[in-house]
Amino acid sequence: MAGTERFSSRWGLVAAALGMAIGAGNIWRFPRVVAAQGGGAFILAWLVALLVWSLPLLMVEYAVGRKWGGSPLRALVGMLGRRWAWAGGFIVLCCVAIMFYYSVVTAWCLIYLLQTPFLPGDLAGLQGRWGQVQGSWLVVGATALCLAVVAAVVRLGVRAGIEKTCRILVPSLFVLLAVAALKAISLPGAQAGLQHLFAVDFSRLANPRLWLEAFSQSAWSTGAGWGLLLVYAGYGGTRSHVTSDCLIAGLGNNAASLLAALAVVPTLFAFLPVDEALAVAGQGNQGLAFVWLPRLFLQMGSWGWVVLLVFFAALLMAAVSSLIAMVELAVRALADLGWERARALPAVLLLSLAAATPSALWPDFFSNQDWVWGLGLLVSGELFCVAALRHGLDELIDSNSRALTRWWFRWSLLAVIPLAGTAMLGWWFWQSSQWQGANWSNPLLPTSLGTCLLQWGALLLLLLLANGRLARRVMLQRETTRE
Repeated sequence: MAGTERFSSRWGLVAAALGMAIGAGNIWRFPRVVAAQGGGAFILAWLVALLVWSLPLLMVEYAVGRKWGGSPLRALVGMLGRRWAWAGGFIVLCCVAIMFYYSVVTAWCLIYLLQTPFLPGDLAGLQGRWGQVQGSWLVVGATALCLAVVAAVVRLGVRAGIEKTCRILVPSLFVLLAVAALKAISLPGAQAGLQHLFAVDFSRLANPRLWLEAFSQSAWSTGAGWGLLLVYAGYGGTRSHVTSDCLIAGLGNNAASLLAALAVVPTLFAFLPVDEALAVAGQGNQGLAFVWLPRLFLQMGSWGWVVLLVFFAALLMAAVSSLIAMVELAVRALADLGWERARALPAVLLLSLAAATPSALWPDFFSNQDWVWGLGLLVSGELFCVAALRHGLDELIDSNSRALTRWWFRWSLLAVIPLAGTAMLGWWFWQSSQWQGANWSNPLLPTSLGTCLLQWGALLLLLLLANGRLARRVMLQRETTRE
């Protein structure tokens, strides 16, 4: 990693890691899932998932990034040799595929932030507005703008761009979420929402679905197994510390999720009967964020516009900070293949806009990509686990990573992560079979098992065929940077 720019301090890296982890899913997915799954019992299971899934994977990424640097492609070739370039390539391309449609999510957040003063207050009007926005060329234009802004940040470099931006976005995000949460819990009737959110019904812990939902939320929300923290860790200084930095990132991510839940769940229960509030929580992310929450926030009177503006500003900040990490990973991967950053960044920008356009224009295509590559992240997490075990955990340990010797860390990698990953994939595939019935294998349906296996299989076949070439280019570039 000679000549690579680095974060100015350990806290610069931590701010970037928090920005990477805290994304739109913290704000629009976690509140509805925790409400639908019974509140306090789900939170307990979610905290367990953080301890035995997300933190161990974050620590593996961090340790690997410190030792080998670069992208997951470079790191896995360095760890395991030339034959494993395909695995690093899968992790990279899975995250890049998510980057394509996630830029559309960022565009939605920008559009609604700018449209807040002009949103109708009735449910039918809000549903109509969402129908007008979704699938429009306005979203394509907003996507281009969001990608251009993020590319400008990445172009400034690690210190002047990523670090400085995250030092502003992350504290601002927490302040905005706290403002929205304080207003929500002060509403008449909010007590019912707080009771639902934090009361623990221990009998729910016997429900396997609750645990699978909790592990899925933690896996997707923290960024564990995405390869993003690996890239950032490669830019860290010698004073960075694996355990505490990952703990801050994980707990900070969970704190943001809880603040978002405090802003959303009490609002649902303050304005809706319990059954209707739970029904709304069971709807999709977009319906909650862009239809129901505007309707409910606008019932707060004069404060409603302010709270709604704060909510969409927080949602946009979370989306942008995560998108920055994804773009940096894509640029870093091309650099590891011999591209100059000055060429890699425009290439990533143009490719992202082209690949994001179908998700912006066709909701079914967006749902398909979210389904396929969201589940692909679970495979990426398993690949990191396999890589760490095959390489040997003792080889990853240095003076700043002693926690990798702890029994719970080894137990998580040896047993919990392989079993939990298999269980999560199996459960989501079973869910798909329930949704699609006899058509579960049809690859043309957006959320079928068939489309998932087809796209994964095609990508893996291409990577296996290109494995030798990828490995040679990575190793040549690594030797070049050492000279």
